[in-house]
Amino acid sequence: MGGQIRVDVQRAPERPARQAPLAGRWATLQVAPPRHRRKPKRLQPLPLQVLLAEEVDPPEGVTPSCWLLVTTLPIATWAEAEACVHWYTLRWLSERYHFVLKSGCRLEALQLETAARLKRALAVYRLVAWRWLWLTYEARAHPEASSATVLALHEWQALYCSIHRTPHPPGQPPSLQQAVRWMAQLGGFLGRKSDGEPGVQVLWRGLRRLEDIAATWALVHGLTPHE
Repeated sequence: MGGQIRVDVQRAPERPARQAPLAGRWATLQVAPPRHRRKPKRLQPLPLQVLLAEEVDPPEGVTPSCWLLVTTLPIATWAEAEACVHWYTLRWLSERYHFVLKSGCRLEALQLETAARLKRALAVYRLVAWRWLWLTYEARAHPEASSATVLALHEWQALYCSIHRTPHPPGQPPSLQQAVRWMAQLGGFLGRKSDGEPGVQVLWRGLRRLEDIAATWALVHGLTPHE
């Protein structure tokens, strides 16, 4: 049993982003309990679904994608198999989210005395990590959207004037993609043709700088963070 699905293959240093058609097929197997135990318990065999998704006709010179997925989820139809493949394509986003929490927010470095304090800190940092990650990929998905949807007036004005070395902001906010690239530039992003779109690390550094710049801009111009 099988079918085909198109998935988005994320860019990497050695390849650009692309869409790849994957042909999938699956089978059910039973994993027997171990036999080497001296006093084996009455363990039942574990039913597993094994799903193989292989890229069809990859571009010349590109290593084809090939995923062998093992799951306890039931797969009886191609729609269920397709859902498993789709969920697997989101793994990189989950990995980036935890990377942001660990390396960007430095959650593991917190020296808190109780689990309750750690939970409260995690609740706050999860929102920070989500906004940071969402901003990175929203600019790629909707580059022409207005940056005013994610930045307050004093933030995009301060960002524009800081990058362009001018005290006079434009009448309209820049696009979301442009604003994100400028924020990344504050964090050390060079923006060369070979650099692609900025990642979460340079954007994190840029956002931290922008917070201070925007606060000073608002103070000088008599603005409030909600304007």
